[in-house]
Order: sequence, then C-alpha cells, then structure tokens
Amino acid sequence: MELVGSTLASTCAHPRSTSANLLPAISAMTSSYKNRFPHYALPPCLGLPWRPDAYYKTASIIPTLAPYSRSSQGLTPSKMLPFVSNRTTLFTRYTPDDWYRSNLNNYKESETSRHSAERLRVDTSWMIHDKDQQTKKTQAESTKNLGERVNDIEFWKSEIRHELDEMIGETNALTDMKKRLERALAETEGPLQVAQECLLHREKRMGIDLVHDDVEKQLLTEVDVIRSCQERMQRYLDKSIAQLASNRAAQHELEKDLADKQTAHRIDDKCHHLRNTSEGISYYRGVERVDATISVPDSWAKFTDDNILRSQSERAASSKLRGDIENLLVVTANEMWNQFNRVNVAFTNRIAETADAKNKIQTHLAKTLQEIFQTEMSLETIRKAIRDKGPPLKVAHTRLDERTRRPNVELCRDSAQIRLVNEVYEIDDTIQSLQQRLRDAEDTLQMLVHAKSTLEHDLAVKANSLFIDQEKCMGMRKTFPNALRLVGYV
Repeated sequence: MELVGSTLASTCAHPRSTSANLLPAISAMTSSYKNRFPHYALPPCLGLPWRPDAYYKTASIIPTLAPYSRSSQGLTPSKMLPFVSNRTTLFTRYTPDDWYRSNLNNYKESETSRHSAERLRVDTSWMIHDKDQQTKKTQAESTKNLGERVNDIEFWKSEIRHELDEMIGETNALTDMKKRLERALAETEGPLQVAQECLLHREKRMGIDLVHDDVEKQLLTEVDVIRSCQERMQRYLDKSIAQLASNRAAQHELEKDLADKQTAHRIDDKCHHLRNTSEGISYYRGVERVDATISVPDSWAKFTDDNILRSQSERAASSKLRGDIENLLVVTANEMWNQFNRVNVAFTNRIAETADAKNKIQTHLAKTLQEIFQTEMSLETIRKAIRDKGPPLKVAHTRLDERTRRPNVELCRDSAQIRLVNEVYEIDDTIQSLQQRLRDAEDTLQMLVHAKSTLEHDLAVKANSLFIDQEKCMGMRKTFPNALRLVGYV
C-alpha cells in the first residue's frame, strides 16, 4: 500500500503538479461512469431482430483529469507544489471526511450503475423474449395467412377447372352441332339441284303439255322452301361460328387465369412451407418497400368470379344456340321432306293423268286408223261401183246410138226408147251420186288422216311428257336424302 504523497499519478499523461487536487473531481468521475455506455438513437434499419449487435456500441469517452489540468494551468513553476521528496513537511491533500464522502459517492455510483445495468439486463432479456415471441407470432400469422391464401387459390383453381371442363365440353358439343349443321346445309344442295333440274327438264315438254300445272307449282314451292331452309341454316351457322369464338375467348381467359393461379399457388405454397431452417432464405434489401401488387383480395376474387360468370353466360348462350340449331334441323328436315312428298304426289298424279291421256289417245288413234282403213275400203268400193256403172252406161249409150240408125218411121219413141233414155239418166245420176259420195269419202279420209296425225303428234307429246316426268324427274328424285341426313347425321 502506497503512502499518501507517493508517485500515485506517475502514469498520467500530464506532469506532476504541486496542486492539492491530485485526484479528478468527483463530478468528473461521476460523468465518466454515467457516460460509460452512452445512448445512441438507432436507425430503423438497425432495429431488426436479426442484428442483435446493432443495439450497442463501444463507449468512446475516456475520463480525463481535465479539471485538475485546468486548475493547474494558471500556476507558475515556483508556485507548484514540490515533489514529496523535496517537501520538508508532510501535509494531506484531503480530509478524512472527503475521503469517506468520496468512497460513499463511489459506492452509490457503483450501486446505481449496478442497478441500472441489472435493470437494463432484465429489460433486455424481457425485450428479447417479448420480441422473439412477437416475431414468432408474426411469422405464425404470416404462415397462417399464406396457408389461407393457398386454400383460396386452390378453391378458385378448382372452380376454374370445373368451369373450364364444362366450357370445353360445351365447346365440343357446339362444334359437333356446327358440323351437323354444315352437313345438313350441304345435304340441301342435292334436293335443290334436283328440283331445279326437274324444272329445266319440264321446260322441254312440247305443245299443249307445256302447262303450268300443279307439279310445276310444287317444284317452285320446293325450291323456295329449300332456299329458305338454307338461309336459316346459314344464319345459324354464322351464329355458331361467332359463339364458338366467344366460347374460345372465355376459355382462353379461364386457362390464362388458371395458369396464373397455378404459378401463384406454387409460389405461395413454397412461401407457406418456408421455415427459419429452410434452405434458400436470404436478405433482400428494400424488398419491403417494393409494392408490385396490382389488385386487392376483393378485386382479385372479383376478377376470377367475372371470368367464371362470363364463361357461364357464354355456356348458357351456347347451350341455347345448340337447342335452336337442333330445332331448326328438325323443322327444316320436316319442311323439305313434306314438300318433297307433295312434289312426288303431284308428279304421281300428273304421270297418271298423262298416262291416261296417252292411253285414250292410243285408243282413239287405233279407232281412227280403223276408220281410215274402212274409209279407204269404202272409197275403193265407190270407185269400183263407179267403174261398174261404166259398162251398163256404155250398153245403154250403144243401144241408143244403134237405134238412131233405124230408118224412117222406125224411129219410134217407144217404151224401149224411153227406157233406154231413162236408164242413161239413172246411170248418170248413180254415177254422179257415187262420185259425190267418193268426194265425201275422200274428204272424210282427209279428216281422218288429219285426226290421225293430230293424235300421233299428241301421243308423241304425251309420251315425251311422260318420259320427262316418269323417267327423268322421278328417276332423279329417288336420290333424295333421308331424314337422318337432313338433320346432319352421317
């Protein structure tokens, strides 16, 4: 133990002074203890739980003997206290009360520092525990929110998948219906061409048979019916094409939304399963200040709900259109088939009428030919009769001529003379009558020949009409498609 007055301050930076105050002032010591751990305001970025060493910094203030130095700066070397070795008398720098008071102050300062340090240590331990619990709670809430988000995404994914499957099925059904409609529309070209060809063939009828009959009326009606059916089919075909485009647009939106949700589900599921011990976790400076979001939960859910509602609306419109097309195919098939049957009935009736007329003409022609034959036989008989009257007339003329050679009074107008004269007149009248009858018979024969020519021409006309209606038209109409093909089935 060193004595008072020894070289106690020999390690100080300043030279020894003769001042009575060799120890630093108590106020300076107190401030040095108080400022051993100075307080610094931490920036927000350093207040993170993963930077525990950022809460503290090493004290940089070193207590000095500044008061002592200042008090000794105004003394000259002659006034400074001499070293102990040079002193002739022993004197004290402080009184015992000062010494005890200084010790008590140091004790109090030490106790206060210990209490402060203990309180700081307890508070720090409590704060670390509290912040750790808060961090765990916050992380658990974030994990829970991520799990709920994953569940929400999974729910909407299932809804989108269900709606997407329904939309794909509806699109395929509408595509099949569109193909049926196209086939049905193509099938109408055959009946239309047949009807038009029938009209063209019937234009080749001749003479009186070129009539605007019921067959022609029904054929024109059939052309109008088929064209009307084609126009309606084409109109619904255009609607189906537009509806398919709408369906594919809604399906594309669903597929795009589903792809986005699958990506988001994968990311959020990965985030949900991240733990403090997971690999791949790292610091990303300033990531909390980056806000790249473009939606809120309500708008996010409304976006998917709108896509589903749009798809449902398009599906409903597509289903209604399919029903309309199905009804259209049935109605048009019935209309065309019924009109086809009406045309066939008109053809059958007209063919029967033509055949009956042809048979009657043939009968009349046969009778006319028979009558012509009979008339020609009659003409030959008349001519023969006229020729047969020649010898009797010659005999009568010869007799009269011979009797003109009787002499004198023998030229008597006797009964023989009178009879011969009457005979000549009678034979002449008979010949005249026969010649008139011959002329009448020849006129009748000409009439019969003309009637025969007319009947033969009319028979040819009827035969031509019958050939056109029965062979050409009805032959083509045997290829009319059946009801299944008219509604689009193969």
